[in-house]
Amino acid sequence: MIYMFNIYSIVNYIKSGCKFSKAVRLFSSSDTEKLLNIISKMPKNTTHTVALKKHRQKLKEKGQKYAPGTVTLQVLGSGAIGAPRSLYVFTDQSRYLFNCGEGTQRLAHEHKMKLSKLEHIFVTHPSWDNIGGLPGVSLTIQDVGVPQITIHGPQGTDEIFVATRKFVVLRHLVIKMASCDKNSRFEDNVMKVQYVPLYTPAAKRWLATPASERSPPRTPELVLGSEDSTDDDVDYYSYWQTGSRPCSPDRDGSPGRKKKRRHLSPESRAGRDDRPPPGSTSMAYVCRLNDRPGTLNLQACVTHGVPPGPLLGKLKAGEDVTLANGTVVRSKDVTSPDEPGPVFIVLECPTEEFLDSLEEEEMFKQHQASCTDLNNTAYLVVHFTPPHIMANPRYQGWMSKFSPSTHHLVLNSSNHCMGSVAVHRIQHKLHLLDQQMFPLLGDQGIPLVAGHCSTKAMEVNGVDDIKKLFSIIKGNTITNISLRPQRILDSSSKLVLEPEVYRQETLAVEGFPEALRSLKEQLTSIEDNQREFPQVVFLGTGSCIPNKTRNTSGILIHLSDTISMIVDCGEATYGQLVRLYGQARADDVLRNLRAIYVSHLHADHHIGLVGLLKARMRLGGLAVLYLLAPRQIRPWLHTYHRHFEPILPSLQLIPNGELLYNDCTLEDATMSQLLESVGLTQVQTCYVKHCPNAFGIALTHPDGWKITYSGDTMPSDDLIKLGKDSDLLIHEATMEDDLEGEARLKMHSTTSQAVQVGRQMAARFTLLTHFSQRYAKVPIFSDSFTANVGIAFDNMQVRLSDLPKLPLMYSALKLMFAEHYEEMELKAIKRQLQQERELTRVST
Repeated sequence: MIYMFNIYSIVNYIKSGCKFSKAVRLFSSSDTEKLLNIISKMPKNTTHTVALKKHRQKLKEKGQKYAPGTVTLQVLGSGAIGAPRSLYVFTDQSRYLFNCGEGTQRLAHEHKMKLSKLEHIFVTHPSWDNIGGLPGVSLTIQDVGVPQITIHGPQGTDEIFVATRKFVVLRHLVIKMASCDKNSRFEDNVMKVQYVPLYTPAAKRWLATPASERSPPRTPELVLGSEDSTDDDVDYYSYWQTGSRPCSPDRDGSPGRKKKRRHLSPESRAGRDDRPPPGSTSMAYVCRLNDRPGTLNLQACVTHGVPPGPLLGKLKAGEDVTLANGTVVRSKDVTSPDEPGPVFIVLECPTEEFLDSLEEEEMFKQHQASCTDLNNTAYLVVHFTPPHIMANPRYQGWMSKFSPSTHHLVLNSSNHCMGSVAVHRIQHKLHLLDQQMFPLLGDQGIPLVAGHCSTKAMEVNGVDDIKKLFSIIKGNTITNISLRPQRILDSSSKLVLEPEVYRQETLAVEGFPEALRSLKEQLTSIEDNQREFPQVVFLGTGSCIPNKTRNTSGILIHLSDTISMIVDCGEATYGQLVRLYGQARADDVLRNLRAIYVSHLHADHHIGLVGLLKARMRLGGLAVLYLLAPRQIRPWLHTYHRHFEPILPSLQLIPNGELLYNDCTLEDATMSQLLESVGLTQVQTCYVKHCPNAFGIALTHPDGWKITYSGDTMPSDDLIKLGKDSDLLIHEATMEDDLEGEARLKMHSTTSQAVQVGRQMAARFTLLTHFSQRYAKVPIFSDSFTANVGIAFDNMQVRLSDLPKLPLMYSALKLMFAEHYEEMELKAIKRQLQQERELTRVST
């Protein structure tokens, strides 16, 4: 009876919102295992989401009664190479997003552009440049209680959510696809948006063909291998490899009961097969703010004899009123005229094929210089159009038809601002410790505070010449354009880098200068064997979602000066390459890239793959790229390849399950080709304990060195066997030791567990990564952090000979991030005190 009482008490305690780690200590290990089995089948607590939805609905209903007092366009992603392109429209009531490139949510987090009021996303053209950030953003807005998101764009844009539904689980967010055609528009209390579709000649021919005679669009040739099942038949996440616990791919990898989910509203799913060929439609948007009601003139009210009270409110709302003496006072006699809403246009002309449609479109002519009503003249045109198309004489001729007073905001790859200051800030601080391991970033798109950027925006393919002809606004992150209450091009908000400020912030920390001097002295004693390779470069060291200092999982391994490999590929991995190396060197890395390894199919480990493949395709003429991944990744890549844009040329999939160290089934010829391509003697995998089809990998080089990577996992015996005698073990360490119960529930490792795995496999060095975002700067250091244990940072590059330097940095790192570290320690103390109180309460 005591056992059953404790079990149900603790289950209710967890349901009430308690952290699992605070409860699990009440039981023995055997009891805990039974408790885990119960909890794994329990639905997650969603009461906070329900409450958030109710609160949002009340605010929305209240706000719909009035036109917003402020409306501002703010550039979130500039469209620079490696950066997202996205335009944020925010009012004091609601938010809108135009395009959502990969990495959008990370910039939104850094620049505090809250997504909690976002309900509408407008997509110009359904390419990865515009929709790559939708999966991550949708998860974020679901977490903050947004009940529904409406996607506006070419038909089929919402197919991205169908394609990703196996690894982007939207339990509480409904995705609705607006019906966007020339005869419809969107309207709310903020603005009216007219849809203006642009077509290629192929799309026009398809539209002109009777529905009964239309042939299905030709599917681009697939080179990834044949599908052995349809997307709907493939069950990525059915059961553990042992056949025991059911599991679903929650955002944080938590186990739960698998269930069939519908992401799209019924109207969104209608007519999905009856649409023009993929990529043949681009959607432009003519947006007009609703007129702002005139203000009430109190002096005029007094003159007309209107007494104080409710009649004033009616007059302000536009109603005529009758006074007690029978006098009728008209609203227009005591209020100023309504303020017409400004017009702005958002468009993308992806290729020359769309130019005919652009030039012929009558809707644009209503807002160009030839229009008779000045209130209809476009105040702003936002161009997501590529630089080489903007430089086309036909496109410039179309631009010239707008009034000289019309401004043009350019968001494309001619810009250079990648939008993040935080990554530079932390890198300048870490650079103090070791200049080689923590190099300054190659991203030069943000000017220094004391000077200017060495590059110029809009200098690609003749776009700089456009500045001489039109009123061009450079689309850097946080560029503001106010539409209401005044129309202002705000140039005061600019991103700048202040390296000396970052250095002085750190050097001013009490005790840090002394710790730095001591570190430098110790580093001189470390021998350098001068071997440059392998070099391990961390592109992302955080888990789940990106924050401003840690991106999601991604590791670049330079195997030689001409061969490299990427291990896991979280969102914006390509952007991380560009930020670290600059575009030219990033292109060299892509040219040397021979293989990409994906450990498992949680989005934070592979959603950046499409962007990386697109960047590599841009270079052209490259050798076969091997994709080592769970075979269940195939339907996702095929779906994107078919329905959006080709990404698969020269890509060869080798399923991780065919590389098992104890049961390799890969054909000898294919294995030989793979090993020759990457310059290794062995590439072996094993199953690990995280989710179905989760793998670890070991790479062995002819020179004798061996690197093992865990992926996401609890401590795993197979991984220990696979990585025996590794020179380097890179192991996930998502949680601090105090959260062992939570780590176990989510099938992750604590820092000490990861270190113990390294000891058991006799690894010469263990490097920890994949930290929970609660450890934004550094994790909690434990007694297990010995002389052969280090922690990884984004943009850290290490050779094997550098590894002994990392443990020497612990003291300096604690001081460098003292405020953050003290806050984490305080939280740990509070957790411990609460656990003790609960133990006392239950025992009494």
